[in-house]
Amino acid sequence: MKLLKPIVGILISLCACSTSLVFAQSGDQILDGIGETGLIARYTLEENVKDWSRNNLHGSIQGSAYTFIDDEEFGKVLSLSGDGKTFISIPGELMAGEESLSISGWFYLNSAENGAPLFDFEKNHKSSFSAAITADGFVAQVSTDTDKYNASSEAIELNKWNHIAVVLDIPSKTFATYLNGEMVSEVKNFEVELEQLFGSTIGKDGKFVIGKSLTSDDVSLKAKLHDFRIYRIPLSNRQIGWIHFSALHKEEAEEMMRNRQDADLQEFPESTPQLYNAYLTDVPTIEVETEVGFLPRLPRFVSGVFSKNIQGSDVRVLWPSPEDNSAVQNTGKYTVTGRVAGTDIQPKAIVTVKKVKKHTAPERTLEAFELNEVTLNADIHNHKTKFIENRDKFIHGLQHTNPDDFLYMFRNAFGQQQPEGAKPLGVWDSQETKLRGHATGHYLSALAQAYSSSAYDKSVQAEFADKMEYMVNTLYELSLLSGQAKSVGGKSVADPLAVPPGPGQADYNSDLSEDGIRTDYWNWGTGFISAYPPDQFIMLEHGAKYGTDNDKVWAPYYTLHKILAGLLDIYEVSGNEKALEIVKGMSDWVAARLNEVPEETLISIWNTYIAGEFGGMNEAMARLSRLTNEPRYLETAKLFDNIRVFFGDAGHTHGLAKNVDMFRGLHANQHIPQIMGALEIYRDSKEPEYFDIADNFWYKTTGDYMYSIGGVAGARNPANAECFTAEPATLYENGFSVGGQNETCATYNMLKLSRNLFLYNQQAKLMDYYERGLYNHILASVDKHTPANTYHVPLRAGSVKHFSNAHMDGFTCCNGTAIESNTKLQNSIYFRSADNKVLYVNLYVPSTLKWTDKNITVKQTTAYPKEDHTTLTINGSGKFDLNVRVPHWASKGFFVTINGKKQDVNAEPGTYLTISRKWKDGDKVELRMPFHFYLEPVMDQQNVASLFYGPVLLAAQEEDPRKEWRKVTLNAKDISKSILGNPEKLEFTIEGVVYKPFYETYGRHSVYLDVTLK
Repeated sequence: MKLLKPIVGILISLCACSTSLVFAQSGDQILDGIGETGLIARYTLEENVKDWSRNNLHGSIQGSAYTFIDDEEFGKVLSLSGDGKTFISIPGELMAGEESLSISGWFYLNSAENGAPLFDFEKNHKSSFSAAITADGFVAQVSTDTDKYNASSEAIELNKWNHIAVVLDIPSKTFATYLNGEMVSEVKNFEVELEQLFGSTIGKDGKFVIGKSLTSDDVSLKAKLHDFRIYRIPLSNRQIGWIHFSALHKEEAEEMMRNRQDADLQEFPESTPQLYNAYLTDVPTIEVETEVGFLPRLPRFVSGVFSKNIQGSDVRVLWPSPEDNSAVQNTGKYTVTGRVAGTDIQPKAIVTVKKVKKHTAPERTLEAFELNEVTLNADIHNHKTKFIENRDKFIHGLQHTNPDDFLYMFRNAFGQQQPEGAKPLGVWDSQETKLRGHATGHYLSALAQAYSSSAYDKSVQAEFADKMEYMVNTLYELSLLSGQAKSVGGKSVADPLAVPPGPGQADYNSDLSEDGIRTDYWNWGTGFISAYPPDQFIMLEHGAKYGTDNDKVWAPYYTLHKILAGLLDIYEVSGNEKALEIVKGMSDWVAARLNEVPEETLISIWNTYIAGEFGGMNEAMARLSRLTNEPRYLETAKLFDNIRVFFGDAGHTHGLAKNVDMFRGLHANQHIPQIMGALEIYRDSKEPEYFDIADNFWYKTTGDYMYSIGGVAGARNPANAECFTAEPATLYENGFSVGGQNETCATYNMLKLSRNLFLYNQQAKLMDYYERGLYNHILASVDKHTPANTYHVPLRAGSVKHFSNAHMDGFTCCNGTAIESNTKLQNSIYFRSADNKVLYVNLYVPSTLKWTDKNITVKQTTAYPKEDHTTLTINGSGKFDLNVRVPHWASKGFFVTINGKKQDVNAEPGTYLTISRKWKDGDKVELRMPFHFYLEPVMDQQNVASLFYGPVLLAAQEEDPRKEWRKVTLNAKDISKSILGNPEKLEFTIEGVVYKPFYETYGRHSVYLDVTLK
């Protein structure tokens, strides 16, 4: 028990760092207190060398002198003989593009004679990362073209299990080794970037081996091995100590550890001045009203009183966020007390609770234009915009794809022969990945959008038409096979409820290996279509959790949503009836099964981490109901209600429908599409609670969980880069996950939600957010030269973006949404009222609108955001209101001229300005909105802030990794006096450091700064 005491000390320290317990979705998301998003690969080595993580980077054993043997400590382990020829090889693309790296593994060495190589990772003979046990000790080595670093310690004991870890912490510039949970060696001033070792983009040219030296042909490891892990984050002393402890004391570990964070973010003393709050003297009491049962919507920002003639911005107030609505069950008044970060000021809100006769929600009054009605143009100087650059990368990339690659796993599931030239996709669509087929759904949507968007080039459009038709025809033929006998008179199962386990199997399983996958499509029920058999859907109903084992699943309804949504997109742009028939057939299959699942089971399923992720199945079903005019599909949509999040409980007593935040700590992108589905249900059901769910979610998410680029996830507590923070408005306390933040597909979905909400409720803040996320995340997520794009976008000091999928052959979720985002970049520039009496101009992007219903063309000419003005030229004539957005940041004025004549307007920032006129052919409307610099602080640590110029987030261009935020000092009365530069190039300098738009930043950057005002 000597080991237990120091580890208990570690745990006490860990628990002290954690601010609160959070509702945890059931399912395997955290391993030894570290979120799965930090894990690149894990080889348990119990019975094979497959990767246990979701990345499916499976290894292979070279040579034959190995066995999997029983072990008293760990059950089954791998034993290598040390014959010089037997070792483990792992994929060469494993570590490309990573920021930091940690290796963890258990070794039972029988001999250190001639050196015992633990691992050797090599891009070429000049760049390598290795570790070995020699007669002199434990040695890890990093070699580059110019430098060599050694981390050495004393020899380890033979003939016993030892836990070994090696950490390359690039921001801290350290290289450390650990033995049995304790650091034994550390190299400081470690001046290496992982790009030097492994490259910056995914490739297959590296040589990565375990148990072998790449520099000696006849030296290999004689040892037992267990649980070899590779992390993309620099593990801390606590985390390594915990991995060691939990392996030896599993039951105690499970009891002691649950959703704890590691306090690795720069800490500030309470006395640190927090921007304008340092001059704040008072926040007057505010009054708000609400309905009985509905928590009040308290304003995030309120007016404050400042000293020294400082004109600070509105004050961010951190209000408490109840987890029920008990305070508003009766009419009357009560007081809510908030706080202001960095002060002892406690603002108050007096809430009046009123009873209303009928709760209502707004009608949908706007409609979007079709993609082929809006064309992106070059800017006023005839330069390609970032919109066109990114669009063209993806259009060209999609042109070069082979549809058979995206159909590969569908044919594989149905046991069909592959056409010549077909190749399986990689990453999350590989043979054994349980999410396979998800990229195909994104691909279908991207083809539909590319087809509609490429009306400017009929030959390109024809290519996409052919691809769409081929995809639909193939999927249609496969769907017709399901539930039908393989041969005349043969047996089959048409009833979705009667689908049996696979041939020779006693129960359902998710084995998708070449040898294990079932292909008995005749037993799958009529209408079934997927890139894998029905087992995962059925296993989920029986409580299966997320994971890679054959008794686990990976979000079957998430994948299905992508497929159905893609088919509906094709149907809507092309009228292909086969696409609609496929969707109807599979929707009937789903309805048949879910209608038999008890409500309490559905509540459990939809609250299961990842396994129960269903994308926007509710949206797809509601949409199908509208397209077919069949109400039964709307009822199917409601089967996907996430009752806990939407309504609080089975009695529908609170939840988002009553403005109660029940999604804190949950996986962000698992839930955002569900919210869009709620809004889609409202569109046809007219049940106001579904609108309230979407509206309240948007307000809470953008107000309490948003980073400055518009991203909304990246928690340290819970320890998962894809989760909302454990408590709202605690981004600094619980956010900034070391594994990255801002899952790009989450922002893709937040933009969809914002756009769709605006069609009902024309609040400028919705499109202000849209502009933020579009410019500062979506445009910023694409590689400079290729359609490779980001998964997470890290915003810690000195971070760097990592791009993948340049050749569209290996998709994560964010690679999938990227091919959608960048084929519809023009879809929210303009909206129209349903009665065609109003035109909304939401975004200032060079473009041409063909308003077919009015026989009007509007051409927008601008260099925005490199210039602060735009011109709208009207071709055609007619009376309509022109509503133009006055951005929230336009506090220096918003000026309008029509045909050269200045207009007297009252334009309030954060609103729309209406220009009513009977328009004549050739009328020109010029809008000017002077840009200025402003700061956007983190809500609970206001000295940490991002710098904006107009709509553009400016990033400090960093030369090296950083551990702490970049310090800057700005003029308190006018921060522009501290900034030099060229607005037309959007390049500035502060204290000698260059700042550029984040969407033009491809190297190391600092988006957040440690700001002092003087």
